[in-house]
Amino acid sequence: MGHPDITGRRLGKDAYAKNFSDLHPPLSAHEALVESDRCYFCYDAPCQQACPTSIDIPLFIRQISAGNAKGAAETIFEQNILGGMCARVCPTETLCEEVCVREKAEGKPVKIGLLQRYATDTLMRANAQPFQRAPATGKKVAVVGAGPAGLACAHRLALHGHDVTIFEARKKPGGLNEYGIAAYKTVDGFAQEEVDFVLGIGGIDIEHGKALGKQIKLETLRKDYDAVFLGMGLQGVNALNTRHEESAGVEDAVDYIAELRQAKDLGKLPVGRQVLVIGGGMTAIDIAVQSKLLGAEDVTILYRRGADQMKASDFEQDLAQTKGVKIKHWVMPKKVIVKDGKAVGLECEYTEEKKGKLTGTGETFKLSADMIFKAIGQTFVADPMQDAIVLDGGRIKVDASRRTNLADVWAGGDCAAGGQDLTVAAVDDGRRAAEAIHLHLSA
Repeated sequence: MGHPDITGRRLGKDAYAKNFSDLHPPLSAHEALVESDRCYFCYDAPCQQACPTSIDIPLFIRQISAGNAKGAAETIFEQNILGGMCARVCPTETLCEEVCVREKAEGKPVKIGLLQRYATDTLMRANAQPFQRAPATGKKVAVVGAGPAGLACAHRLALHGHDVTIFEARKKPGGLNEYGIAAYKTVDGFAQEEVDFVLGIGGIDIEHGKALGKQIKLETLRKDYDAVFLGMGLQGVNALNTRHEESAGVEDAVDYIAELRQAKDLGKLPVGRQVLVIGGGMTAIDIAVQSKLLGAEDVTILYRRGADQMKASDFEQDLAQTKGVKIKHWVMPKKVIVKDGKAVGLECEYTEEKKGKLTGTGETFKLSADMIFKAIGQTFVADPMQDAIVLDGGRIKVDASRRTNLADVWAGGDCAAGGQDLTVAAVDDGRRAAEAIHLHLSA
């Protein structure tokens, strides 16, 4: 990966440790009690309605205020078995905390995400398993993908007494929680700690190195199992559709983040001095901030529309800029500038919106770079489906129960149509599908 001329070790070891420390340090027991007292415990709480997994937020905060953190965790896990990770990575500023009555009245919401983390960490660090499996049903379910959707589905199915086998293409389970989230959001190997917690229910096996369409086939899974859940996420990467985008020095942000997350020595990662990031979502922010934290001198995000249209939240945009990342709006790449086979910059064009349609203005400019990251989204690779699954907008078409057009196949997470591309939404998909599968198997 990376430019042959680009090396790492731009900073000292202590600087890497500091830069990639916990973005939001956890609350102490005293801080959690003080913060929980700020909650109004609203009837028909808007925070609960804004939560994709419908966690009873007023209840778990009341339990914390009563000194029952483990009980609060059980309330959370009942709806969201990955509540620990979601407390760390959920954009609470645009979900539960945005609609908090305290936010509306004072501009300072209850710290719901940090309270959720406090509760879930308390129970998980006590090695307590709050759930007990129902008697074995003798039914077998195949789950493709050990990401948030697959893990949530597997856990709920196991809870109901079904035996689950998860088929995972990578060496580690966790999906984007393990490979795709900024390292400063989930430190100390928490993703694997959470996987162990989920598997603690029993009845779940994971087979690694098994990718759909390669080592395993959908038709075979349908024959060998009573039901199938597809939660493999998005494997393809959108193209820039610009000249020379395959040149050395032009990297896929998702792949780089995955390598960073698995790196034992951050100083060995190649990082440019001048970095350009193309995109406007969470991945663009994550790769830009992490490039800066790795020692890049100049990092600029290029987005084709305005700040209000960026998928990244205001908090994330502010975070990037406080870390020294520049964001240029209303620009799009036209051509990768190449010298001796290597990318050395971008030719860009200013953009504008006319009658709701984005167009180039014809005015161009050039930016120097020794590393360029593509962060313009991923796509679903439908080839393994062999035309058996109906798609909608390039992703798997599902109904309200997350069932596909095949009676024994469900799907959820990023690979399913209509998703929000959020960890918490993927968890909700997995749980809903599991309940529907359970009804199907119990009929």
